[in-house]
Amino acid sequence: MKRKYSVIVFDLGNVLIPFDYSIAVNKLNKIEARLGDDFIDSYKSNYHIHRAFERGDMSEKEFLDSMLNIVDHKIDAETFCRYYSEIFTVNEDVAALLPILKKKYMLVLLSNTNSIHYRYGYQHYEFLKHFDKLILSHEVNAVKPEEKIYRAVEAFTLKASEEHIFIDDIKEYVDGAKNIGWDAIQFKGYDDLIKDLKQKDIL
Repeated sequence: MKRKYSVIVFDLGNVLIPFDYSIAVNKLNKIEARLGDDFIDSYKSNYHIHRAFERGDMSEKEFLDSMLNIVDHKIDAETFCRYYSEIFTVNEDVAALLPILKKKYMLVLLSNTNSIHYRYGYQHYEFLKHFDKLILSHEVNAVKPEEKIYRAVEAFTLKASEEHIFIDDIKEYVDGAKNIGWDAIQFKGYDDLIKDLKQKDIL
């Protein structure tokens, strides 16, 4: 028997908005040779800082102080925020599904993200209006695949776990959803997503 869904939960990064940090790296490299390369190397090797910021365990000021130290204060905080956030594009095909799905399902966005990317990067995107709720990691003090962040979605929807289906590109986060009773699809591209949604009688 096929499941009956009432809530479709979308990841943001690399599902609705692909991102490319090399855009920021190239801008920094134009300021000083290797500034961007050294930044991204340090950023990746200190991933715990990024994680603490997106979980809401670190303030924006603390994060910015740390990042500006990495770039040796060659740019100011405002410029850093812009460079750090102008890395997104919209997956128009996936975004175009939202108003169609909205006719039959509650839509929730579930993202590991941070206040800078939200404010400077994607807050203005039109497709966000189709969501009933944005559950953002830094606002709920939890990140995928922690159970708490999925439960934050349920606290809003007030629907049973099995009525939720989650779409995310990262297998670990898909598995996290399945572990609490949701169904989930690992996003591998628009065409595969359409097949998966049709197979589940969602489209």
